[in-house]
Amino acid sequence: MPALVAGGHRLEYRWLPATRDDVPPLVFLHEGLGSAELWRDFPDALAGRTGRAALIYSRYGYGRSDPIVGPRGPDYLEREALDTLPEVLACQGIERPVLVGHSDGATIALIYAAAHPAAVSALLLEAPHVFVEDVTVKGIEVAQAAFVAGRLRERLAPYHTDVDATFRGWADAWTDPRFRALDVTRSLPAIRAPVLVIQGEQDQYGTAAQVEAIRRGVTGRVEVHLLPACGHAPHVEQRDVVLDTMERFLAPLGSGPGPAN
Repeated sequence: MPALVAGGHRLEYRWLPATRDDVPPLVFLHEGLGSAELWRDFPDALAGRTGRAALIYSRYGYGRSDPIVGPRGPDYLEREALDTLPEVLACQGIERPVLVGHSDGATIALIYAAAHPAAVSALLLEAPHVFVEDVTVKGIEVAQAAFVAGRLRERLAPYHTDVDATFRGWADAWTDPRFRALDVTRSLPAIRAPVLVIQGEQDQYGTAAQVEAIRRGVTGRVEVHLLPACGHAPHVEQRDVVLDTMERFLAPLGSGPGPAN
């Protein structure tokens, strides 16, 4: 993949060209153990259905982007949203994107949209976190055990240059007691762009309390879908349902002006 420089680091990315010129692009923000490649062909399918261009990139420490050096700070989601993401968008000349975020990526999308309410067209969120729940920490502890046992490490290793640093950077940050201070709910009222939230009812990393906090907090329109028999990765576990839902949500959103500040 080609690379761009943002946040002082080389980041790999993919760019899918648009088939229409009247709608803003999609920008995909992956989960805490994801990467551009781990989205697989989901971005291609959504971009193809909507005619939108799409940017898919791996954050610092993920995929073939620069490997992380040292631990992540407890404010790493804020730094990604407020420092690096604006540079990524500026580097690619992207204005008023639709942010498609999964898990950590969904949280980054919310933080960015709250800080720049006129700079996004819409948010498509899967399994977002706006605060830390006990179930989240327990889920990460289960993942830590699976990584040490080798099963999870073996599955992730082909997708990350330094899989050990990638995993530690995510797991150590989320299980750090200081990370409990994460609270995006206070900034949600600044978000005026339309928001779609999709969450599996069997999500092992979060409960419907996350969804309800977003529904109550966001000023703009919020559409929620809780998927039965689905865990933390709806776009993998119920791919067609998620594609249909996102395509339908985006259909009435043209290229009109963004929400007012």
